[in-house]
Amino acid sequence: MFGQSQAFSGFSVDDLGEARRFYGETLGLEVEETGEGDMRVLILKLGSGAQVFVYPKATHTPASFTILNFPVDDITAAVDELERRGVSLERYSGFEHDEKGIVRVGEGGPTGIAWFTDPAGNVLSVLQEN
Repeated sequence: MFGQSQAFSGFSVDDLGEARRFYGETLGLEVEETGEGDMRVLILKLGSGAQVFVYPKATHTPASFTILNFPVDDITAAVDELERRGVSLERYSGFEHDEKGIVRVGEGGPTGIAWFTDPAGNVLSVLQEN
């Protein structure tokens, strides 16, 4: 039924301006703002042609799961660049992180993953696939 649909995902933030700065300037994504007043949203344009809607929500609660994963060719370089841009990595119990905060994964998954949050507390990751 929806096999050919151009579906999209979305998530909330508590401050649209901070989200625009973070996703546009810090992460370097193409960000478009549309709408007016309470109907303003951001559209994150991803390299794959996908779009993600970001909308303000006064009662925002950060997602308790990873909302966006960014595949990278070199996770160590990506983590170094994130830190250079002022982004701190998250360390979660139950995972063995290296000195940079990267979880090195074995067979059947990415070779490494590292988590960080946006200004609204939503969880994002960079991951290097096999």
